[in-house]
Amino acid sequence: MFPALDAALFDIPTHERLRADAPSQHRPRFLMLYGSLRERSYSRLLAFEAARLLEAMGGEVRIFNPAGLPLPDGAPDSHPKVQELRELATWSEGMVWSSPERHGAMSGVMKSQIDWIPLTSGAVRPTQGKTLAVMQVSGGSQSFNAVNQMRVLGRWMRMLTIPNQSSVAKAFLEFNDDGRMKPSAFYDRVVDVMEELFKFTLLTRDLGPYLVDRYSERKESAEALSKRVNQRAI
Repeated sequence: MFPALDAALFDIPTHERLRADAPSQHRPRFLMLYGSLRERSYSRLLAFEAARLLEAMGGEVRIFNPAGLPLPDGAPDSHPKVQELRELATWSEGMVWSSPERHGAMSGVMKSQIDWIPLTSGAVRPTQGKTLAVMQVSGGSQSFNAVNQMRVLGRWMRMLTIPNQSSVAKAFLEFNDDGRMKPSAFYDRVVDVMEELFKFTLLTRDLGPYLVDRYSERKESAEALSKRVNQRAI
């Protein structure tokens, strides 16, 4: 019926496989990345505000400081800041990316952090199957260029990017002198996004590998294994 299909590798999803045998009991783990090194960085303030919400929900949160992170390929991956970032990416079960919009795009600081996180590290894919929420701040009117870009990167990193997102316009008006976000519709949206991220993380963190398991890669792995076995037999 399907002459192009390898039936041995075709997998039919079931409800049973979407249930974790032993659900994780530890607090959900979130990594926050922000995209500016300014002394008063609104993307950092937004990330810290989101972190407080995740902690209030019971999450464990770590925030990476990008100061001192070299440009991609500008240093070996043994650099301490690169290692710190990669260890946090591996540790996390969900991420929040918060970037300013500059020239209609995410900042270079934000992109550098993402570029230093590898798609693969040995047999481990540090971001595959993990949840992601994207947020941006703008100096002017509301825009969605940065969050749209980050969504593309999240998909490329094989992350489960949640539907909701946050875009804070005229961010310089939205935070008080203590760096806390003022009550507003923008703040309410941040709460919405963090609630959604937390729920999706609880729902998927034990199922990530299965959710992103792919027929084409199972086929490729089977072919590679067969080739290795046949080579040894020669």
